[in-house]
Amino acid sequence: MKLWWKAFRSTLLRMLQKPMWLMLLLSLCIMSTVYMNRSVWDLPIGLIDMDHSPASRLIARQLNATPKVNIQRYENLPDALHDLGLRKLFAVVLMPEDLEQKMLAGKQVTIPVYGDATNRLANGQIELDVMAAYQQVMSFYNLLLMQQQGFSAPQAQVILSPIIGQTVDVFNPGISFAAIVFPGLLVMLLQHSLLIAGVRVNITLRSQGKPPLAVTLGALSALIPIWLFLSVVLFGLWPWVLGYRQTAPLAELLLLTLPFQLAVLGLAKLLTECIREVERIYLSLSFVTTPVYYLSGTIWPVQSMPDWVRVISMMFPSTWGTKMIAGVNQMGLPFSEVREDVIILLVMGAVYATTGFLVAKLRENGWRLRSTG
Repeated sequence: MKLWWKAFRSTLLRMLQKPMWLMLLLSLCIMSTVYMNRSVWDLPIGLIDMDHSPASRLIARQLNATPKVNIQRYENLPDALHDLGLRKLFAVVLMPEDLEQKMLAGKQVTIPVYGDATNRLANGQIELDVMAAYQQVMSFYNLLLMQQQGFSAPQAQVILSPIIGQTVDVFNPGISFAAIVFPGLLVMLLQHSLLIAGVRVNITLRSQGKPPLAVTLGALSALIPIWLFLSVVLFGLWPWVLGYRQTAPLAELLLLTLPFQLAVLGLAKLLTECIREVERIYLSLSFVTTPVYYLSGTIWPVQSMPDWVRVISMMFPSTWGTKMIAGVNQMGLPFSEVREDVIILLVMGAVYATTGFLVAKLRENGWRLRSTG
């Protein structure tokens, strides 16, 4: 116990004297500035009204009333498409001639929308807003047509909307794409920084000879308080500053990040003993960060991956950490729903650390055999 405490204390003091880990917070501040608006707002779109009817003006007002669209009027299509090509606009909406007459006659109406396919987030949002505005106007004119045929307003409403739907917000309502990606980015940032620190501690200990197991565990344990503090900033304070919805108490978040950190420290031990050379270790960490982020399920769902890719994805702590922390802190899941993820992370950390110590022992024995022969 004395060896563990001595290693723990010396490593912790050394980390506090030279707090290079604070660069993680600087990186977090720079990275998260793109999410400060939380969603897309006031997207400029071009509108060409060739009908100049109450229906076309009503659709235009409905579009302009949405907070995510900013209408800019154009007289002709070529000028609007020219600005779309220069990316001054995100989309161009064309109100065709005889729009209102076709609506009143019950004929099919097509509203052409030209979009910039290189920006799927903005393009998809504009498409949803255009469809919503069109449906509202169509419902208004269908109600007028049915009242002209002798239906009362309640009767027409029942026929037009026989089923009343109710939308229940499940995952960060109103925040859109940023709130889904942001937790995964935080988990990857925490994992990458802790991997580097864990590898660095293992390399330092190895350069001092063959340290006892208690010394190794004490030095690695000294990283936990620092990264628990970083977890409070990453998963508690910073999302609150940016205004993201959070459903988990801070104590529960810390309880969830602890097994995640243990799994990452176990992986750091295994990587250090398998690769050995310092340069190769850091190059490997730089190379695998981006692929691991894509395999974590943040960008693409794990269920849609090929089976063999899914197996690789499940071998990284970030996959389970993203699922666990985002599920509790963003989706409002109770702790009991992620209990299995906690157990898997603890087992993963134990397996990785044990395998790392076994690899170190085998390397040591093999070196002794060659030296005695």
